[in-house]
Amino acid sequence: MDSKSKDFLFKYLNNASPTGFETSGQEIWLDYIRPYIDDYFTDTYGSVAAIINPEAKYKVVIEAHADEISWFVNYITDQGYIYVVRNGGSDHQIAPSKRVNIHTKKGVVKGIFGWPAIHVRKDKEDSPTLKNIFIDVGAGTKKEVEEMGIHVGSVITFDDELMELNDKYLVGRALDNRIGGFMIAEVARRIKENGIELPFGLYVVNAVQEEIGLRGAEMIAHRIKPNLAIITDVTHDTNSPMYDKITSGDISCGDGPAICYGPAVQNNVLDMIIGIAEKEQIPFQRRAASRSTGTDTDAFAYSNEGVASALISIPLKYMHTTVETCAKDDLENTIQLIYETVIQVKDGQDFRYMK
Repeated sequence: MDSKSKDFLFKYLNNASPTGFETSGQEIWLDYIRPYIDDYFTDTYGSVAAIINPEAKYKVVIEAHADEISWFVNYITDQGYIYVVRNGGSDHQIAPSKRVNIHTKKGVVKGIFGWPAIHVRKDKEDSPTLKNIFIDVGAGTKKEVEEMGIHVGSVITFDDELMELNDKYLVGRALDNRIGGFMIAEVARRIKENGIELPFGLYVVNAVQEEIGLRGAEMIAHRIKPNLAIITDVTHDTNSPMYDKITSGDISCGDGPAICYGPAVQNNVLDMIIGIAEKEQIPFQRRAASRSTGTDTDAFAYSNEGVASALISIPLKYMHTTVETCAKDDLENTIQLIYETVIQVKDGQDFRYMK
């Protein structure tokens, strides 16, 4: 990773991009990828498609989602405390003692998730739930809170930034899945800088609203109508404590991208990706998805009249926390696998089982 890539990665990951409010992150992403593409479009809700060869009839998508989990202000007490609801799969158990940014039209308001001191919990250990976690912004009344620009519906993100761990890992909030947005942008950059002339249209898609039901991918898949879609997202490292490999499989950070098997994954595309990984000697792991993948793969696969789709995931520790962790080696190998796959796709390639 060179200094330009690293600067982009840190700027992009440190920026808040909560579900439904992804615009500032999309602008950072588009500014970075713009020199490596021919055109782009945005849709009604903010998904972005950066395009190489926009006039080509055969269309290939590489896609990640841009949004991160967050909270909404749901209720403000007369004493100025704020209660919340989830925006995506936010974890109430990690909230106490975390610092937050409340995004308002007046700017960011700092706050904290408060929690009773250990001294007063000796007889009754209440666990954090959505009913008892609360935010303190240093106000004494509801009116004071509202004068700060905070209201029901204000969106809240954790105040945590990207860091490196032991020079081998990246740690922060929102690696799920802006690390994917970083990777697909790097693929576009390598195609341009390596002078690759693609015989088809490549749509590098950064979609919104995945965390609440794959909604951005659902919308943009119908607009693009691709012939092939390769999705990248995160998947659980099951070798960290408290995971059950019998139910969750055996995936480890540092052992390469995880290639997914499942009904939404088109088997001819899957075989192509595995063959390329083996030929290019890119380490990879295998994982199985019961029924749906739970990623934007499902939205693309079942869109239109059916789109040949596959999922390449980067292993992640501690998903949906503020210390999501991925290995730098996996980052490079996932980028390389997507890149090698894209440049080896043939114009008009037909992935149907029976022709």
